[in-house]
Amino acid sequence: MALTTTLSSCGHELDMSDDAFGFVRSSADCLDDVAELRRRLADDGYLYIPGFFDPALILEARATVCDRLVADGWLDPSYPAIAGVAQPGKVTNYRGDLAKNNAAIERVVYGPELLGFYAALFGEPVRHFDYTWFRALSRGQGSTPHCDLVYMGRGTHQLLTCWIPYGDTPPEMGGVMLLEDSHKKSDRIRAYLEVDVDAYCENRPKQVEKVVNQGGWSHPGFLSKNPATLREKLGGRWLTAPAWKAGDFITFGMTLVHGGLDNQTDRLRLSSDTRYQRASQPIDERWIGANPIANTRAGKRGRVC
Repeated sequence: MALTTTLSSCGHELDMSDDAFGFVRSSADCLDDVAELRRRLADDGYLYIPGFFDPALILEARATVCDRLVADGWLDPSYPAIAGVAQPGKVTNYRGDLAKNNAAIERVVYGPELLGFYAALFGEPVRHFDYTWFRALSRGQGSTPHCDLVYMGRGTHQLLTCWIPYGDTPPEMGGVMLLEDSHKKSDRIRAYLEVDVDAYCENRPKQVEKVVNQGGWSHPGFLSKNPATLREKLGGRWLTAPAWKAGDFITFGMTLVHGGLDNQTDRLRLSSDTRYQRASQPIDERWIGANPIANTRAGKRGRVC
C-alpha cells in the first residue's frame, strides 16, 4: 500500500521512497504460535497485532478521555466529544493525567487480554509498571526519536513497551514509527543506551543545579531532533502502520529506536504506552507503587563522574 500524503516528524519531512519508508509486519496470523511470536520479536524487534482488542473496549476508554478533555476545555464544542477535535489554538502533547484514576484505560492496558499475551510471550508470570503514559497530541506535535531504555533502565532491560491507539489513526494524524532493525545496532549507539536521564554527576555543579535543584534531566533523552538524518546515519526504514485502528497494538523492546509522526490534522491523536516484564526480574523503582515517583526529584540518582 502506497501513501499519497507526505509525512513529517519533529517538523522534518520524511523520505517516502521505498528504501526509506515502509510498513510494519502484522503478526496477527501467529497470535497462537508463541514460538513464532518470539522469533519475530527477536528478528523484527517488534510485534504488531492488529485487531487484538474488542474495539468497543478501546472506544469506551476513548470516551472517558474525551469527556475529561471536554471538561478541561481542550475540545472544539462544535463537534461531538468522541471525535476529539482540538479547540483551535490550543496545543497539547503529553497528558499522563488523562490515564490517572481512569478505570476504562486501566481495563485496556492492565486487563486479562494483554497480561495474558505477555505471560505467554515471556513464558512465566508478568508484572507491569504502575505508571501509565498517555498522549493527546494536537496539530504539529510528534515525538523525537529515542529508545525507552534511557528512561526506565534501572531494573531488568528485558522490558517490553506496548503502544495502543485509542481510535482509528491514519498516518497523517500521527502515530508511532519504528526505525527498522535498529535493535540490532545497539553497538552504534552504546553511549546513548548507557544514559539514565535521572542520574547526575555530584561533582558537576551545573548538573546538580539542573537535575537536583530544578528537577530536570541530565540528558534530553532523544537521539536526534531530526528523524530524517538519523535514518540516513543508522540505516533502515521508518516503519508505521498503513492506518492504526481501534483494537490494534504494537509492542517492542527497550533498544528499538522509535518516535512519532507529526499530527497534520485538527483531531487529537490519543494513545497510551505501558511496560511489561517478567515478575521474577528486578523492576525500576521510579514506575511502581500507588503513586510512582517517576521523574521527580525523588527519582534522581547521583554519582561521582
